[in-house]
Amino acid sequence: MNFCAIDFETATSDRNSACEMGICVVENGEIVSTKTWLIKPPSYPYFNPFNIAVHGITPKEVQDAPTFDEIWHEAEALMYGNLMIAHNAGFDAGVLRSCLDHYGFFKPKLNYLCSISIAKKSWKGLPKYGLKSLAEQHNIQFNHHRAGADAEVCAKISLLAFNQLMLTRNEDVTEVMKKNLKIL
Repeated sequence: MNFCAIDFETATSDRNSACEMGICVVENGEIVSTKTWLIKPPSYPYFNPFNIAVHGITPKEVQDAPTFDEIWHEAEALMYGNLMIAHNAGFDAGVLRSCLDHYGFFKPKLNYLCSISIAKKSWKGLPKYGLKSLAEQHNIQFNHHRAGADAEVCAKISLLAFNQLMLTRNEDVTEVMKKNLKIL
C-alpha cells in the first residue's frame, strides 16, 4: 500500500492562497515521512481574519517563506506516482489545481481519493466523519488545522480504514473505491 496524504491551509477564500502544505508519505503500509512547508501566498500580506482564526497562521509567519512555485518540485517528488488522499479532497485538490494554474505548472496525472468516503465505507453509521471526530474515535491526538499534522492523521485514518476493509494493495483500493476515485 503506497500513497501520500496531503493537506492545505489557505490565507483567504481564494483557492490559490495556500499558506501551508503538508504531505505524509506512506510506503508499504507504513508512514515513512511527513513534510510541511509554510508558503507565502499570492495575497500576501493579506490574510482573511476568518482563515487565521481557523489555522492560526499569520502573515508574519510566512513573510520569509517560499512561494508555492519554489516548493512545488520538492512536493511533487514526494507525490510522484502515488495515489493522493485528502480529507475533504475536493478542497485540497482544488487548492493544488489553483496553485499549479496560478504559477503556470502542468497538472500531474494523479489519482486521488477522499478519506471521508473511505471512512464512510469502513465505519458505517458514525455521527460525524470530520478529521477531528475520526481522530477522536481512534484515539489519535494531533494539532488540528496545521497541514502536516492533518495530512499525517489523514494517512493514519486511511490506513485504519483500509485495514478495516481488508485492503492491502493499491490495486484493491482502486477496485473497491473506483466510484470515488478522481483525477487531478
